[in-house]
Amino acid sequence: MKRTRLGTWLAQSVRNKLLAMALLPLLVVLPLLVGALLLWGDVAYDRLLITKVRSDLAVARGYFDQVVAEVGGGTESVAASHALLKALKARDAPALAQLLDRQRAQLGLDFLVTVPADAPALLNSDAFSAARGARVAIVDGAQFARLAPHLSSRVPIPIIPTRNAAPSERKIEDRALVVLARAEVVDDDGRVIALVGGGVLLNQNLPFIDHINRIVYPDGSLPFGSQGTATLFMDDVRITTNVRLFKDERAVGTRVSQVVSDAVLKRGSTWLDRAFVVNDWYVSGYEPLVDGAGQRVGMLYVGYLEQPFRLVKYGMLGAIGVIFVVVMALAAFFSVRWARSIFRPVERMNRTIQAVEEGHGDARVGHVEARDEIGTLATHLDHLLDVIDEKTRSLQSWANELDAKVAERTRELAASNASLRQAQQQLVKSEKLAAIGQLTASVAHEINNPIAVIQGNLDLMRETLGEHAVPVRAELKLLDEQVERMRLIVTQLLQYARPTEYAGYVESLEASRVMDECLVLVGHMLARTRIEVAKDYAATQRVGFNRQELQQVLLNLIINAIQVMPEGGRLGLHTRDWVQDGTACGVVLEVTDTGPGLSPEVRENLFRPFFTTRNDGNGLGLWISLGLVERYGGGIEAANAQGGGAMFRVRLLTEPQV
Repeated sequence: MKRTRLGTWLAQSVRNKLLAMALLPLLVVLPLLVGALLLWGDVAYDRLLITKVRSDLAVARGYFDQVVAEVGGGTESVAASHALLKALKARDAPALAQLLDRQRAQLGLDFLVTVPADAPALLNSDAFSAARGARVAIVDGAQFARLAPHLSSRVPIPIIPTRNAAPSERKIEDRALVVLARAEVVDDDGRVIALVGGGVLLNQNLPFIDHINRIVYPDGSLPFGSQGTATLFMDDVRITTNVRLFKDERAVGTRVSQVVSDAVLKRGSTWLDRAFVVNDWYVSGYEPLVDGAGQRVGMLYVGYLEQPFRLVKYGMLGAIGVIFVVVMALAAFFSVRWARSIFRPVERMNRTIQAVEEGHGDARVGHVEARDEIGTLATHLDHLLDVIDEKTRSLQSWANELDAKVAERTRELAASNASLRQAQQQLVKSEKLAAIGQLTASVAHEINNPIAVIQGNLDLMRETLGEHAVPVRAELKLLDEQVERMRLIVTQLLQYARPTEYAGYVESLEASRVMDECLVLVGHMLARTRIEVAKDYAATQRVGFNRQELQQVLLNLIINAIQVMPEGGRLGLHTRDWVQDGTACGVVLEVTDTGPGLSPEVRENLFRPFFTTRNDGNGLGLWISLGLVERYGGGIEAANAQGGGAMFRVRLLTEPQV
C-alpha cells in the first residue's frame, strides 16, 4: 500500500511527528472551533436582532389595537350621551355640530358624524356595516370625501416607482385607509333614532405614525446610532411613514418589495427578517392588517437600521478572530519550543548511532540540556559507547599479545612433526578461544549494565507517555533494536568462546528471502552510493539455520562488498541449489563485487581473527561468520571473481549438522 505524502513526511523522523502533534490541534482543531464560534455568533446575533424587532412589532401592534379600541369606545360613548340625544330631539343643527366637534376633539378623532337611522347615508354603507365596534377598512375616495370633506386632500397619494416592488400600472392611490366605528343612538323608548360614525384617517397621518415610532423606539433606545422607523401600508403602498425618501422627504407613496408583499398580504404571514426599505437595509417586522370581513387590507411595519448593528457584529467577530489568532500564535510558539526539547536530543542520538555504524567510533551525543528520561538516555548512550570503545581497544591489545605468544610458540615448535603442528594449531585456537572467552565475559559484564539502564529508561518512557508514545513508537522500536543489537554483539563473541552454550534456534529458511531482508537493512548505505544491485535467485531448496545468525553472515559479506566500492560498482547476489553426488543437500549463496579483488596475502589471512584491511574495522566479522556457518556444517570460500572483484561463496545444508 502506497503511503500518502503526509504519511511519508511523518514517517521520516520523530521531529515531524512531534511537530504534527503540537501543531495539529492549533492549525486544524482551533480554526474549526473559531469558525464554529464565529458562525454561531453570527447566527445568534442575527436571532437577537430578529427577537428585538418581533417585540417592537408587538408593541406597535398593541398601540394600534388600543387606538382602534379607543375609536370604538369613544364613538359608542358619544352615541350613548344624553347631550347628543337631547340635541337630536331638539333638531338644533348648530348645537349638534358644536357638540360633535367638541367630542371629536376630546376623543382625538379625525371625523365624527350623525345621520338619521332611516336615511340612505354613508353610515348605512357596507364599510360602516362591517365596522361595528371598530375596524380598519378601505373606503373609496369619493365616498370618504362626502363623509369628511375637510380630510379629502390627504386621501390621494402619488405612487412612486420602487425597486423590487411587484409590477403595477397604478399611478395614484385614491382610496382611504381608516379606522371606522359606528354606534346607534337609542331614545327612551328603545327606538334607534340616529347613527353615529367616527374614525381616524390613516392616509398621511404623520403625527399618528410618529407617535407609534416614539412609543416603540424612544430616544436612546437604539444603540450604535441606529434609527427606528414605523409605517402603515394600504395594500403594498406606504400611506404614512417616517422612513425618509430623501433628507427631509418622507417615503409616502413608495411600495413594499414583492417578496414581503407576497408573504404578508397574500399568505398572511408575519415577516421578521432583513429587508431593503426604500434606500437602506433594515431589520424589519411586517404584520397584516385585516378589515371587519377578515380581508387583508394593509400592513403595520416597524424596523431599525441594520448597518450600525452589522458593523458592531463584524467588529465583535473580528475581535474574537484576532484574539484566537494571537492565542494560536503564542500556543504554537511555545508548543514548538517544547517539542524541540524532545526531538533534538533524539535526533542527536540517532545521528550518533549512525556515525558509529559508519565507523566513527569517537562519535558522541554530548551534553543535553534536558534533565528528563531522554536526557538520561543520551547520557547512558555516551557512557555505553565509551565502554565499547575502551573494551575494543583492550580486545585489540590482547589480540596483539596473543599473536606475539602464538608466534613465539610457533618458532619453538617449528621443528616438530605434522602431528605436533596440528596439535599446535588446536592449542592456538583453544588459547584464543579461552582468551576471547575471558575478555568477552568482562565485556559482557561491563556493557550489559548500561544496556539494562537504557532498556529500563526506554520502558519507563513508554509507560510514562502511555498513548502519547504512539507517534514515536517507530523511533522507540529503533532504540530497542539497537540495544538488542549490542546485546547480540556481546553474545556472538561468547558464542565463539563457548559455542555449545549459545547455539541459535534453527529454522527452515528461504535463503533468497533472507538476502532481501538484508538488502533492506543496508538500504541506507546503498542510498549514499552509486552501486547497482544485481539479483539472481535460482535456489529451490531451504536451509536449516538461525535467522539472525544467517542475517549476520550475509550482512557482513554485503557490507564488506559495499565498502570496497566507494566510487560505485555492481553488487551481485546469487543463490542456487547445492547438489552433491546427484542429491540436493542445500543451497549455495554468492556475494560478488566489482572492487579491487583479493590479493594472495589477503586471501591467506582473510578468516583470521582481528585481521582487517581497514583502519576502522576490528577484524572479527569474517572470522565470526565462518564460525557460524561451520557450526551448522557449512562453509565459506573466498576468491577473485571473473572480470574483477571478489566473490564469497557460502554453502548451507538443508539439514544442519549441529
